[in-house]
Amino acid sequence: MDSPKGKVYEFIVPSHEAGDRIDIYLSRKEIALSRSQIKKSVADGLVQVNHKSTRVSYRLKYGDSVQVSTRDPVVYDALPQNIPLSIVYEDPHILVVDKPAGMVVHPAAGNYQGTLVNAILYHCKDLSGIGGVLRPGIVHRLDKNTSGLLVVAKSDEAHQGLAGQFTRHEVRKSYKALVYGSPKDNEGVIDAPVGRHAVDRKRMSTTSTRGKEALTRWQVYERYGVATLLNVDIVTGRTHQIRVHLTSLGYPVVGDNVYGNPRRANAVAHTFLRATLQAMKRQALHAERISVVHPITLQEFTFSSPLPHDMAELCSNLRKYCTK
Repeated sequence: MDSPKGKVYEFIVPSHEAGDRIDIYLSRKEIALSRSQIKKSVADGLVQVNHKSTRVSYRLKYGDSVQVSTRDPVVYDALPQNIPLSIVYEDPHILVVDKPAGMVVHPAAGNYQGTLVNAILYHCKDLSGIGGVLRPGIVHRLDKNTSGLLVVAKSDEAHQGLAGQFTRHEVRKSYKALVYGSPKDNEGVIDAPVGRHAVDRKRMSTTSTRGKEALTRWQVYERYGVATLLNVDIVTGRTHQIRVHLTSLGYPVVGDNVYGNPRRANAVAHTFLRATLQAMKRQALHAERISVVHPITLQEFTFSSPLPHDMAELCSNLRKYCTK
């Protein structure tokens, strides 16, 4: 159903979901809204229970009717730019791109041009607008200096379906991470909440008092003595999750000057390897594989991307000169 504000969703609360807070309840629905967006929608009167305004703390009762009105997509502020894209897959509903390190995903303060969104707007003339003014089609993101695969929604229906899969942690994401050190075990699981650092608000931490559930699985792929290449799978997708979790184990990602120690490479005895590691100016983290269910056809897809040149060359040098 449509309204002047956009689309209206209506749900009837079943017995097994009675007692849930309304924001938690709606975060499980395919309405393409994050928890923070849901809370704002409640505050703005766009969420009603039994056709009456409600509060975010309201706990639902069996049989309650919940109405959610979404806002109309707004005109894009981001400008299309003819920036080359590495396209892995494309159809009328989704686009899969291989993002290079150094490219920001969406415009923000200090980065209004040259972003992935600017490139996508040039390539696609009819992107989904649910993501907001500056983030059309974007349902998940990668850090600026992380390379690899991103799935973009080209239609509103695809955006809603993909957003629901990410909310329910149904999308499988695998990374390659080159870390300092050599873990004692060959595999492990990191189950530690991730939230804003208490002092430095630009950083994340596993010691935050308001951290959100975060689960990371890792497995050794290749050992180089001074460094190790890991396969990393994430169940949740918290900001900087992999970098924070691996640093908490004592194995920071090579080149990560935010969570790692920039002087770590100085301790490497081999002159050439030391210089090679010091030359890595971005975190050696690559989104290698992603598996999603196509939101329209319901076909399951798995996309993969090889290690980018900088990581592949660094691993090759470590393999050649390391002492395991």
